[in-house]
Amino acid sequence: MIERYTLPEMGELWSETSRFRIWLEVEVAAVRAMESLGGAPAGTAEAIRCKAKPDAARIRQIEEVVHHDVIAFLTQVSESLGEEQTYLHRGMTSSDLLDTALAIQLVRACEAIARRLTPIGQRLRALAQEHRHTPMMGRTHGVHAEPIPFGAKVLVWFAEMERHHARLQAGREEVRVGKLSGAVGTFAHLPPEVEARTCASLGLRAAPVSNQIVQRDRHAFLMAVLAGLGATAEKIATEIRHLQRTEVGEAFEPFAPGQKGSSAMPHKRNPILCERITGLARLLRGFLVPAYENVALWHERDISHSSVERVILPDAFIALDYQLHLLGRVLDGLEVDTARMRENLESSRGLFFSQRVLLALTDRLGSREKAYALVQAAAMEAWRERRPLREVLVSHAPGMLSVAELDRIFDLEAFLGELDPVFERVLATPWAADPPQG
Repeated sequence: MIERYTLPEMGELWSETSRFRIWLEVEVAAVRAMESLGGAPAGTAEAIRCKAKPDAARIRQIEEVVHHDVIAFLTQVSESLGEEQTYLHRGMTSSDLLDTALAIQLVRACEAIARRLTPIGQRLRALAQEHRHTPMMGRTHGVHAEPIPFGAKVLVWFAEMERHHARLQAGREEVRVGKLSGAVGTFAHLPPEVEARTCASLGLRAAPVSNQIVQRDRHAFLMAVLAGLGATAEKIATEIRHLQRTEVGEAFEPFAPGQKGSSAMPHKRNPILCERITGLARLLRGFLVPAYENVALWHERDISHSSVERVILPDAFIALDYQLHLLGRVLDGLEVDTARMRENLESSRGLFFSQRVLLALTDRLGSREKAYALVQAAAMEAWRERRPLREVLVSHAPGMLSVAELDRIFDLEAFLGELDPVFERVLATPWAADPPQG
């Protein structure tokens, strides 16, 4: 991922230095497991941990000759070891190291995303409560439909993000799997107990069964979770972009002091944060297809997935981390113009009461078809002549509805008063706790 969209914590996690440090964690954990079972002299693991100093530049230099990154790593680490090197990577294949280390990276990356997501959930909860009774026009197909509270719109976002938070934990568990079962998964050179103890010490579960690798359906599932999260962030951003349009003007992403919207037009205040969120969601969805294509490999394993993962896994987490950072900024600084919401709501001159009129006239006329035709004609005339629907309706259906009935029908609160149980239901369950850090 380019530097522009890389935040420090996530960028460091996926750095070359971090990768080699995690590789060493896995190798040390494996030797320690061997020690506990009498397969290596006591103190060997600690000696390796203390003496080994991964040197990225030296590893790259060796790799230019051997054309194998794991061998280059092991060669460089061994240069600083004595007899301990005999037990380094003993009985392991490259993927034992790579996949177990990748699991650690993925778990830590999921935890970082969860930490990013939790305050977004808290902000959405607060925003939904704040605007629980703020009326605005609900729109379907981009056209005025019926009034809703702005808080109900936000409540939908909150519930969706809450589901993603749970899915993220499920995705974390799906990839929290390591393996040390050897070249084709048969434990021919290390007993299963070494795998079990190594994985447990690293906060992982041992794969129930593996070939040379941990199976990539797990990683594809996680990628789908990340893409889904990005899609919901885009959903929120797209809605705010629509609400910020000049003709609507109901909500605005923050605009910082000194910020400029256009090099040519000083009046511009563009929703650039939301547009950036939208663009990153497209990128995240683009990673999903190659993640699923990585599931099918030849026999017990080939390396066609390797080059793909070196790009899509770091870039997906880095992109999502930055996207959620932007979404947090937008929500924290969101400007809601409640007066403009009311103005837009009233601009249709009561057309949104049409269904309530329809129901009342259906009872009166005994025919939904006749009532629909009458109300539709009145609505079209009201729109064309820019007159209130109630006024036009009186001339289209004289004497059919009393003043008291019309007052009951044309009551805005009828659209807003039934949602309290929905708010209580959605907000009753606290946001699930983030998983303990691995």
